[in-house]
Amino acid sequence: MSLYPPNPVVRLRPATPDDAATLTAWDREPHVIACSTDDPEAKVAFDDMDWPEELARSAYDLTYVIAEVESRPVGVMAVCDPHTEPSHYWGEIEPNLRAIDIWIGPAEWLGRSVGTQMMTDMINRCFAEPEVTAIVIDPLNSNAAAHRFYRRLGFVVEGRRMFDADDCLVMRLTRADWADRA
Repeated sequence: MSLYPPNPVVRLRPATPDDAATLTAWDREPHVIACSTDDPEAKVAFDDMDWPEELARSAYDLTYVIAEVESRPVGVMAVCDPHTEPSHYWGEIEPNLRAIDIWIGPAEWLGRSVGTQMMTDMINRCFAEPEVTAIVIDPLNSNAAAHRFYRRLGFVVEGRRMFDADDCLVMRLTRADWADRA
């Protein structure tokens, strides 16, 4: 019997401080590092994030959710209002948007529809807020697999942009484009 269900059902729940150790471990997974930086020497993703501190300050401006399959954590998402989030990572950007980051933790869950379910659920949650007009994402420009994934969900390329040292491809999904897919 396989440890992994053939048709996994993903459930999203708010991240808690108890998830910090899992997230810290995932940040050392080669596929997670590769989605967060083009630095071939990087040993950890996300600049060695202090997860206990990050999760303790998770609030409306930046919220983390854990994806689970059969109560096992398999991924994480960060969702924010890029116009108001305190770090101003997105710089000058219009209001009424959401920005989403997603990553699968254990490599064995890649390519098993987990990411699609995570994104679909979160997109629906974002667009359930009437004021949200679009969702933006910023995969690394070098991450062609992520570009294909987001295009399948309906995201459209806006262009390349540097975020600190990261060369990213900004993509957007409008409410209208998502509704047209339904």
